[in-house]
Amino acid sequence: MKYTRVFVDAIGYELAPVVVSSSELEERLQPLYRTLHISEGQLEALTGIVERRWWEEDYPLSQGAVAAARKALEAAQVPPEDVKVVIYGGVCREQFEPATACRVAAGLRVSSEAAIYDLSNACLGVLNGMLDIANRIELGQIRAGLIVSCESAREINNITIERMLQANSMDFYKDSLATLTGGSGAVALVLTDGSFSDRGRRLVGGVTQAAPEFHALCRWGIERILPSTFRQFMTTDSISVLKHGVNLGLRTWNSFLTRLGWVKEQVDRVICHQVGASHRDTVLKLLDILPEKDYSTFAYLGNMGTVSLPLTAALAEEHGFLEHGNRVGFLGIGSGLNCLMLGLEW
Repeated sequence: MKYTRVFVDAIGYELAPVVVSSSELEERLQPLYRTLHISEGQLEALTGIVERRWWEEDYPLSQGAVAAARKALEAAQVPPEDVKVVIYGGVCREQFEPATACRVAAGLRVSSEAAIYDLSNACLGVLNGMLDIANRIELGQIRAGLIVSCESAREINNITIERMLQANSMDFYKDSLATLTGGSGAVALVLTDGSFSDRGRRLVGGVTQAAPEFHALCRWGIERILPSTFRQFMTTDSISVLKHGVNLGLRTWNSFLTRLGWVKEQVDRVICHQVGASHRDTVLKLLDILPEKDYSTFAYLGNMGTVSLPLTAALAEEHGFLEHGNRVGFLGIGSGLNCLMLGLEW
């Protein structure tokens, strides 16, 4: 995939207001820690995550997405009526139907001619949405599109802690630990053909690779516990996800450089999916990327799923890490396993 007329005019975001430290979560797990002889501080030590954020209870996902979208549209100077595609790319959605994107579009009062739909692909939903919109722009079908997401970790964090206490098992603790890295936030990206402003970041192209044989390594869904009772669950084989994920990442990285005609020394900055310290360090080492080229937020925001990578890019720009003229790689990976890397000229 290569593009000649696609720009990311703006990235808007919302940070969830409730800060929850790893030590607070471990305090709730003290009965389990005593039984299994686990020392305090393991959650932070194993993941590198000091704290994450939650929305207030019962906070509507669409509300966070709309707030982020309004910021992005204002920054891009794109009127809502000129947005001809609205995609909601989050893992978390308000209902099975209608599409959460519909409520977002109604809140923004976008054109009745807009295509409005949800897109789901684990932590890659927003990046996949960017490509959907980019293809429409490159074909000349639209001038501007919007991809939004809002993720919430409060509910699944609380459910997982309860189940960890009930199971009282080291195996269940290991399979559930990654769930406690989850964070909450919202993001929105406005993509255009460059005709609204000259501040856009050009999308050069991208590459996707998949290893679907590993689809069962990380799962988040609903399970039946009684004939008429259901509950959320999340399990992650962290060791296998890391092993097979970084191998897929290396394959994708090599294809990415070839497709875009770049060499790794020409990549000035990278923004990776925010999983944790071990994942980041392993990926950067295997891809032979200097640590100083990477910008991370997981230590204080956790893993916000689809929101993590683009929100991290927005913060990196705000703090002067991403500068005009930089060649930037968005390095995304999601359960499935799927890997998607995008190249941008900032």
